[in-house]
Amino acid sequence: MISPTQVYLVTGVTDMRKSINGLSIIVADELELDPLSKAWFVFCNRGRDKLKILFWDTNGFWLYYRRLEQGRFQWPKHDETPSAMHIEERQLQWLLSGLPVFNRTKHQRLQGLSVM
Repeated sequence: MISPTQVYLVTGVTDMRKSINGLSIIVADELELDPLSKAWFVFCNRGRDKLKILFWDTNGFWLYYRRLEQGRFQWPKHDETPSAMHIEERQLQWLLSGLPVFNRTKHQRLQGLSVM
């Protein structure tokens, strides 16, 4: 599995009957993003117990599907209209682990530091 350059949560509700073609059309037409980029696109159903992750790798698409037998993903609440919410890879790991994407207790990234 390749590591993503960017991760986007596709907010709103997605029909999980959609497969690669349907999801890539959502990315291209509704989100106006490139489904052939190195980004991962994460979709969730209305019941928040199913996720699909779509991404392009070299010469084809990958489509991961996750169904929870108990519990719900802590999916951010947004309008029904799909939009792209950029998150970090570690936030995706939090989501898959059952944690909120926006954990207020995380350490902030520091930039521009130097060692003397």
